[in-house]
Amino acid sequence: MGGNRGGNAKSASYLSDREHYQLSHRHRGHGSGKAEAVDEPALHHRRTILRIGVFTPLLSNFPLPEVLARLKAQNIDTVELATGNYPGDAHCKVSMLENKTQLEEFRRTIADHGFTISALSCHGNPLHPDPARAAHDQAVNKKTILLAEKLGVPVVVDFSGCPGDSPKAQQPNWVTCPWPPDFLDVLRWQWDDVVAPYWIERAKFAADHGVKIAIEMHPGFVVYNPETMLKLRSIAGPAIGCNYDPSHMFWQGIDPIAAIRILGDSIFHVHAKDTQIYDRNLPLTGVLDTKPYTDERNRSWIFRTCGYGHGESWWREFASTLRMFGYDYVLSIEHEDSLLSPGEGLSRAATFLKQVVPVEKPAAAWWV
Repeated sequence: MGGNRGGNAKSASYLSDREHYQLSHRHRGHGSGKAEAVDEPALHHRRTILRIGVFTPLLSNFPLPEVLARLKAQNIDTVELATGNYPGDAHCKVSMLENKTQLEEFRRTIADHGFTISALSCHGNPLHPDPARAAHDQAVNKKTILLAEKLGVPVVVDFSGCPGDSPKAQQPNWVTCPWPPDFLDVLRWQWDDVVAPYWIERAKFAADHGVKIAIEMHPGFVVYNPETMLKLRSIAGPAIGCNYDPSHMFWQGIDPIAAIRILGDSIFHVHAKDTQIYDRNLPLTGVLDTKPYTDERNRSWIFRTCGYGHGESWWREFASTLRMFGYDYVLSIEHEDSLLSPGEGLSRAATFLKQVVPVEKPAAAWWV
């Protein structure tokens, strides 16, 4: 959606999220596989920088206009909106596809507040062994892609999903080890018979509608680390990439900064969320800790607001490495810190990130 989405003219100093995203990814060699020539002087006054956004389910108790007003007061003008499945659809409903009046009202609300949408998110389990559950989550994903196309939003975020252990299964089965050998048989069946067919088709559907799908690597689903992310991308093609959330790397023992170098241009969108590891509890449980997130005293780790798990120096390097590897889009704050209220967590994350995220395009290296 463009900067002046309420009218026909577009500000020369502002890119829509789709244009910004496409420009950033042309530099990274997306599409044709070659970096396209860009008129640098023409882009000098355009917005092509890493910026801070917010994933809005943490404010689901407030109507969208109030959410946007609250964020604008913190100098934030980019949102990631949920369209259903796990995060709900408090601020963006796919039913707008069938109602032009509602769709235009939604567009005006976003435009009148001076916002852009970085991504539409429908985190679900499209591979759930319950056919009704899978069909529901798949339908929300498909409608979200169609809505993204209509709104000019370049990215849809989802989970990869997790099947059961056979066609007769009733619950998902996340395989975490290769032995006893039954688990490898389950894993092969999941990828060959369920994961690959679905995501090959869905990636093509998204590409046909000019949208990319960003899979959030999350334990409990078949794509949970860089290796499984790149495996799915190799199967389904370049329309599949990742929504990169460093918090899920931390607790698996993966260095999130090093993983950027592995993932490269498969990073389509980024969540800003931290993790705190409790060394006192870790020896007892290891990282696969199934205690409730609200049992903070006894868990080996919990999610934290940015800056409460790792300090400024870490986040500065994280932002710099994203830029180094061509990611110049959005850091979308996701609040899941059970020790801070949503309002305080959002405010503290925004204040913290403004101190570490570069706000200008890098200049030519004048010293070489």
